[in-house]
Amino acid sequence: MGLTANSPFSLLLIFLIVVLLFGTKKLQSVGEDLGKALKGFKKGMRETQDEVEENKKN
Repeated sequence: MGLTANSPFSLLLIFLIVVLLFGTKKLQSVGEDLGKALKGFKKGMRETQDEVEENKKN
């Protein structure tokens, strides 16, 4: 059984190494920041789309 980039075992191993290096609190913080950034991006896209539709009406 070799360690390839696609094997579930290698992905699990990488995840465990990341958890050991950064800890769960740091990963939670990164996840929260990523979620907030994604939410802000979606809001900006929605506002831009609304402006485009409003300009088409005028």
